[in-house]
Amino acid sequence: MIAAVVFDLDGVLIQTEEIWDDVREAFAGERGARYDADAQRAMMGMSSLEWSLYMHDELGVPDEPEDISAEVVRRMETRYRERLPLIDGAQDAVRRLAARWPLGLASSSNRPLIDAVLELSGLVPCFRATVSSEEVERGKPSPDVYLECARRLAVDPAACAAVEDSHSGIRSAKAAGMRVLAIPNPSYPPDDEVLAQADVVLGSLPELTPEAVERTSWLRATKFSGSGP
Repeated sequence: MIAAVVFDLDGVLIQTEEIWDDVREAFAGERGARYDADAQRAMMGMSSLEWSLYMHDELGVPDEPEDISAEVVRRMETRYRERLPLIDGAQDAVRRLAARWPLGLASSSNRPLIDAVLELSGLVPCFRATVSSEEVERGKPSPDVYLECARRLAVDPAACAAVEDSHSGIRSAKAAGMRVLAIPNPSYPPDDEVLAQADVVLGSLPELTPEAVERTSWLRATKFSGSGP
């Protein structure tokens, strides 16, 4: 049975991958560094420690990694406070599931950005535990951020359902032993091989209902019993 639901943030509740891309590309350009689509994809799911080091080592940004992270995060929070890019149905979906299960949030975003999003969206009371990948050893696709969120919720990871949108996120939640509901990000969709790892694939947040979450438990049960329709 499902005992808790853990949400990703970027690409699931807020459409920010494009903003991250714009901010990091502009920052790299100001510093005379390169930036391309391969760099964007490589950094998806990385913790701030990882992507700031990547920008320094691989893209050639001369600033120290901690300075890169601080400035990019400052610019991101400014953009959020100008206009929070909530995905349609995000608040309703969170509140719908919070009425049924304890919720966690496992995000690659920095702690100041997680807190700003939940404050601006009015969703702070809905989440019992929130974890930034900067608070664990490794970012996605490693399972660390999901395992830590389950620990803070005091729930077995195998009894959690995760809501994800990206290749790194799906792999991270699966590696943690969670059931995965995927809502593919239309701007940066996961490839078919990774998407096939999800237990349930949905088209949008309005489809994220308690019944959809419970379906992941039924599908896992039929998989291990060898039964099914």
